[in-house]
Amino acid sequence: MTAGAAFEQGSGDPVLDRRREWALAASAEGFHEGAADIYQQIVEQAPHWALAWFELGAAREKLGDRPAAIDAFRQAQLNDPRGLLAAELRLAALGAIATPAAPPQAYVASLFDQYAKRFDEHLTRTLDYRGPEVLMDAILRACALAGREAWFDVALDLGCGTGLMARELARCCDVIDGVDLSARMIEAAQLTGLYHELATGDVTGFLNGQMPGRPDLAAAADVFVYLGDLQPVFAAARRVLDERGLLAFTLQRHDGAQDYMIGGDMRYAHSPACLRAWAAQTGFTILLLEEVSVRKDRGEPVAGLVCVAIRD
Repeated sequence: MTAGAAFEQGSGDPVLDRRREWALAASAEGFHEGAADIYQQIVEQAPHWALAWFELGAAREKLGDRPAAIDAFRQAQLNDPRGLLAAELRLAALGAIATPAAPPQAYVASLFDQYAKRFDEHLTRTLDYRGPEVLMDAILRACALAGREAWFDVALDLGCGTGLMARELARCCDVIDGVDLSARMIEAAQLTGLYHELATGDVTGFLNGQMPGRPDLAAAADVFVYLGDLQPVFAAARRVLDERGLLAFTLQRHDGAQDYMIGGDMRYAHSPACLRAWAAQTGFTILLLEEVSVRKDRGEPVAGLVCVAIRD
């Protein structure tokens, strides 16, 4: 998914909109120089069209012209006050700014609102996604390591999407509550009949609104790839989970010195070291932290991690 997909807004001029279609076609065929030339003509006539600036930045980036790409992405950010394009993620990936702690919520919500109808099929057939299965297996093994029963009274499905994780959680939970930024994802999750309660909102705010001691599991399958700084999530989960409750999640991995970074796919990748540090700081003990891939990108496995931590 690209940021542009989350911001399909025309210029208001049908001629410029048609030119953008030509540029998109050129880019799809690998003619990035031609695409950049067309986009440059477009933004000269529509200097406040954020989407054209963003796509110009992408074309320039593919041409290897980093300074020009940064200039275009800065213009996209300037003309996108709601942050629907999340141009700051591209700027961070290019090293122009520090990595944001989180993307704009409007970007994530819009992205998944548009993705909702084809979400399940795209994940399972195109990306060979197996996050829920991997996470459920890790949860069961962590329970064995901790000597606790693999059954939960109340599970929180963080970033629940259409309910793929709930299908796994239903095997070992009495009650499942879910949250997602995307209203359309929540509508799809509702149709599964697996949830007791569903809320539209962000993960940290949802956790902070829960009654302490009620849930004994918080699970997030491929959700933290849209968050950078997870320390507030850890802290909120620690506050709300019951004694010996579990926080379980998958995410993308990087092995550099940074706690987290933005990849070319506009998703966050985290280091194992930062997870251990956040767990220790917030009152968790990590039971299981393993390298795993839960999906593919262009046919290649994406480096990832699965983690299960228990509340001290």
